[in-house]
Amino acid sequence: MTFLEQMQDYFRGERIEALFFIAPAALILFILAGTALKSEGGAFGIGLAVPLVLFGLVALGTGVAVGLRTPSQVAAIESEFAASPKAMVEKELPRMHKVNANWPMYLGTWAALVIIGVALRFGLKADWAHGVGPGLILVGAMGFLIDGFAERRSRPYTAALEALATQHGVPVDAR
Repeated sequence: MTFLEQMQDYFRGERIEALFFIAPAALILFILAGTALKSEGGAFGIGLAVPLVLFGLVALGTGVAVGLRTPSQVAAIESEFAASPKAMVEKELPRMHKVNANWPMYLGTWAALVIIGVALRFGLKADWAHGVGPGLILVGAMGFLIDGFAERRSRPYTAALEALATQHGVPVDAR
C-alpha cells in the first residue's frame, strides 16, 4: 500500500466512524436519556440521563466536527505531499505522535468512568447513584469502543508516516 493509500484509508475510517458511529451513537444516548426521564423520572431517571446527555453532546460535537473537517484535512495533506513529502511528514508525523501518545490517557479515562460507575451502582443505595452508575458504565464502554477503532487505525498510518520520514531523512522521534 502506498503512503497516499494508507493516508486515505486512515482518514476514510475516521470519517466513517465519526459520521456513522459516533454521531448516531450520540442520538441514541439522547433517546435513552429521554426514555429514562419519561419512564422513570425522579432521581434514578435524572441520574441516568445526566451522563448520557453530557457524553451525547460531546460525542455529537466530535462526530460532526471530525466528519466535516476530514475532507479538507485529506486535501491539505495530499497537496502538501505533492509539493514536498518531506515538509508534509515533518508536520504530520509529530501530530500523529501526539495522537498516539494520548491513547493511554483516553483509555484510563474510560476505565475510570466504568470503575466509578460500578462503585456508584453497587456501593451506594441512592436512586441517583443507581442511575448515574450504569450511565457512566455505558459511556466508558462506548469510549473504549470508539477509541479502540481509532487507535487501531492510527498505528498503521503512523507507521506509514515513519517509513516516509526515514525515506526523506526526517527524524522519527516520537517524543
